[in-house]
Amino acid sequence: MAEQPYSIDLDLKEVRAMVRSLVPYIYEDDLYGRIQIDSARLTPGAILLRLRRLTALRDQMSQSQQQQLDSILTDHDKQRTEWQVAYTKKCVREVESRVRDLNTYLTECKENERLCASAYLPEALRRTIVEEIMQALPDDEPASADLRTKVRSIDGGLRRYVRETPFIWDQQLQPLYPADHYWWLYNRPPKPD
Repeated sequence: MAEQPYSIDLDLKEVRAMVRSLVPYIYEDDLYGRIQIDSARLTPGAILLRLRRLTALRDQMSQSQQQQLDSILTDHDKQRTEWQVAYTKKCVREVESRVRDLNTYLTECKENERLCASAYLPEALRRTIVEEIMQALPDDEPASADLRTKVRSIDGGLRRYVRETPFIWDQQLQPLYPADHYWWLYNRPPKPD
């Protein structure tokens, strides 16, 4: 993500494939679904991340791209409503899985500063996807309070290892991710000498 320029076309292509594959994925056991594009895996968080970016960048799209986005949003909203319970369960499972992975990363940071610095970009993406899901979870979701506690714990751990830097992703995305809320995208672990 951060190593490459951001592409509206790629986001549209990936999220279109994800939404088309949402059923039967949403009610199956696998957390990480497969789509026909090698660059992405299907999860609710991956969909939510792309849809928020694309919606925010709508004014930079051609009319054709806007029409594609409208169609994708309509399909996603319909399926999310129809499969609301399964969708929410998948979201909760995804946050739990990504928080476990972030905890593993923090353990590795304690043991190896060099690895901590070199492996940060995927972890920043992981943390951003967690945020997208947390914002999308229904207010009455029973697991929300526990998940928020786990996310705060992860943030406390990340803050111990990172130092302020310029925005780590493509500059085109910076307005979508204000530093006061998405602080981990404006930080990274320093490379050891």
